[in-house]
Amino acid sequence: MNKKAWKAGAVSALAVGAGLAAAASKRKKAGKVVKSASDYRNTERGSQEKNSKGIYYSKGNYEAFARPEKPAGIEGKSAYIVGSGLASLAAACFLVRDAQMPGENIHILEAMEVAGGACDGIQDPTRGYVMRGGREMEDHFECLWDLFRSIPSLEVPGASVLDEYYWLNKHDPNYSLCRATVNRGEDAHTDGKFRLSQKGSMEIMKLFFTKDEDLYDKSIEDVFDNEVFDSDFWLYWRTMFAFENWHSALEMKRYFQRFIHHIGGLPDFSALKFTRYNQYESLILPMQKYLETAGVQIQFGTEVTNVRFDIQGEKKVAKAIEYVKGGEKKEIALTEDDFVFITNGSCTEGTIYGDQNQAPVEGAEVRTSGCWSLWRQIAAQDPAFGHPEKFCSDIQKTNWESATVTTSDETIISQIRKICRRDPRSGRVVTGGIVSCRDSSWLLSWTINRQGQFKAQDKDEICVWVYSLFTDVPGDYVKKPMRACTGKEITEEWLYHLGIPEDQIEELAENHANCTPTMMPYITAFFMPRRAGDRPDVIPDGCVNAAFLGQFAETPRDTIFTTEYSVRTAMEAVYGLCGVDRGVPEVWGSVYDIRELLDSTVKLMDGRSPLEMKLPMPLEALKKPILRKIDKTVVGKLLRDHGVLKDWMV
Repeated sequence: MNKKAWKAGAVSALAVGAGLAAAASKRKKAGKVVKSASDYRNTERGSQEKNSKGIYYSKGNYEAFARPEKPAGIEGKSAYIVGSGLASLAAACFLVRDAQMPGENIHILEAMEVAGGACDGIQDPTRGYVMRGGREMEDHFECLWDLFRSIPSLEVPGASVLDEYYWLNKHDPNYSLCRATVNRGEDAHTDGKFRLSQKGSMEIMKLFFTKDEDLYDKSIEDVFDNEVFDSDFWLYWRTMFAFENWHSALEMKRYFQRFIHHIGGLPDFSALKFTRYNQYESLILPMQKYLETAGVQIQFGTEVTNVRFDIQGEKKVAKAIEYVKGGEKKEIALTEDDFVFITNGSCTEGTIYGDQNQAPVEGAEVRTSGCWSLWRQIAAQDPAFGHPEKFCSDIQKTNWESATVTTSDETIISQIRKICRRDPRSGRVVTGGIVSCRDSSWLLSWTINRQGQFKAQDKDEICVWVYSLFTDVPGDYVKKPMRACTGKEITEEWLYHLGIPEDQIEELAENHANCTPTMMPYITAFFMPRRAGDRPDVIPDGCVNAAFLGQFAETPRDTIFTTEYSVRTAMEAVYGLCGVDRGVPEVWGSVYDIRELLDSTVKLMDGRSPLEMKLPMPLEALKKPILRKIDKTVVGKLLRDHGVLKDWMV
């Protein structure tokens, strides 16, 4: 009797029951007002049964297509939004569209001179094109698409941004033809298999079913060992989502549950969708135009240093916004009719920019907006405002580096074409997602999205985004850590793994490419191990006129490091503070869908069925007769449809 096989099979089989039990538990809670600050759940009964934050969740067309009534007295209220990243701009859009607040009553305070936060994409006249990162999206970003259905496209007259995006990805669907390389540009032939052992599969299943509170302050390496870390599954997962072994096991679990419907699309990125241009031009600029048309005021060069609260018992009222503009300290007095929406923390705060001939660590430009110091000032006033030190106190564990390489050289482009098997200049999908160099010491990955990625880009140029998870180890060609490399040296390391002949690498990097590196000390700060209360709730208990936005605010079940998370926190904050009587779209419920649970279990096991596992006697002898009976029912059809039950088993 194989005990390991029995355990793995039993755990896999439990997926169905656990999914149904979770759904039943969720239904059991329906109709009750949810009191918990850390776990406000959907009552699924309507606006008369909002939770303690004044929010309820909804599913289906009835709520999705509804236009809420104007909240009473909204014309006499105002809003101040700290930051102009995706979450902040989304909050302003929801204030205009759903809260129906007059645009002139909405004020966005931004420390930088440009909007967008982490959703950037610029042409720096001294450095060249710069993208610090890219945004991967999928069908079930319910809040994101709810927002962008109302934002007019800047590219297609009479269309929304959602229309534009939908048509684009229908005509040019995303998928990868080469997910990873080895031996300097050779296809690693990952063939879509995860290559997880039974023990590795069991470790993942065990994490899937672990209660959140049992994962507080635990890292991924506390729950996985080399059975997972040595698999292709971990290569796909860590490079796609930027997880490190020491990151939060709780967030790993949330990701697995949130995107279980995409397990099959993980190896080839067929689950993903991308914008036509960089996220700044495709997402941020249309939102900014929409808000400016509505009369919303965006004040650039305005760094908020503190939001001062008056706390009396459980009641918390934001009384003043302290800020610096033009070197002068100022403040805005607030009443209970003045709402303040705070972006606390930032994954791109403190970005250090290098250039072709200068490494970021050599004292190049550092751009700061004060997000972390602002959160510290606020958190010092009450424990409900979170614990920023859990996320920003160890940059050795929260950093990685990216770079934008621009080239029009045919030698380089022909090698790219050989690897990704597409023409980079076609204007269509190129790599379809990152190509990971699995034998790279830096764990280097690179991607080419639809070109040009910038509207101003020359038609012969391509922009390549390169990033590495290990910035502190020497490279394979350039014997230096990435963080110590100039743009030219990063290009050399990339060309080496691309398979360019070594005698051509230096000259091509020097004269036929331009590279702008960006070191981000806090880029994975939100993945650090945490527990309940470390991130403030979107609307902390007792807050009358203040809410938190973005990746470091807490909202149930959804996963950070996504555009959806930023927009979801914005919607919850606006609906809760303003009293918007409309449901926030529920997180897509694939984790409660028995079909998805069956499908993902088989795919995670590379096509094997959990029913193939040997059971202890006498159960093994009874298995075939039982399966014959099941096969004659609708349950049998369901199991067959998803590859769990096969002819030879009956």
